[in-house]
Amino acid sequence: MADLLMKMPTPYEPKRKNRFLLRFPSDLGIQEWWLSSASRPTITQSDVEVPFLNTSTYVLGRFTWETIDVTFRDAIGPSTTQAIMEWVRLGSESITGRQGYAAGYKRDVYLEMLDPTGVVVEKWEMQGTMLTTVNFGDLGMDDDGIAEVTGTLRFDRAILLFWFFNSLFSLNLILALLFTYLTLKYVKGEAFLFKKCYTRYLI
Repeated sequence: MADLLMKMPTPYEPKRKNRFLLRFPSDLGIQEWWLSSASRPTITQSDVEVPFLNTSTYVLGRFTWETIDVTFRDAIGPSTTQAIMEWVRLGSESITGRQGYAAGYKRDVYLEMLDPTGVVVEKWEMQGTMLTTVNFGDLGMDDDGIAEVTGTLRFDRAILLFWFFNSLFSLNLILALLFTYLTLKYVKGEAFLFKKCYTRYLI
């Protein structure tokens, strides 16, 4: 059993930069296929000096999660620009100047990395995420490229969820292996019992 578990996943299969999804709450209307680029969370830990006589030692102080820059393809329909702007308006209404409550514009966003078969192998939960910067992109008569919307995400904290226990596929795989192990153990026990009885009968 332990040997089987050690073989999941395969001994060497690197994660790929282009196999990821950024999942937003459905009420925001932000589509997964709009995403062009993003980054995984970055944590910065400060150091605190502890002076002693003519020298110093250092310990860790406060830590902060850095912002994440994301780039979206600007689709005509459903409109990327409209969906992003609606999220902005939850915090700051551009027409009336009204400010929103944090509970209204902060969301939990999930970043998932996938293996070659589409199974989640790494999952980040970014809690209390909000948009701090939005750039609706440059245009040019001599540029026929895809229009993009870029933004900056600020979140309160990021939690790395271990894929082994958060993937339904992995859970099913564990159960299947456990069932196989118990079955083989049962069959082996039955075979031993049969051999013992057969030997006794011959004697």
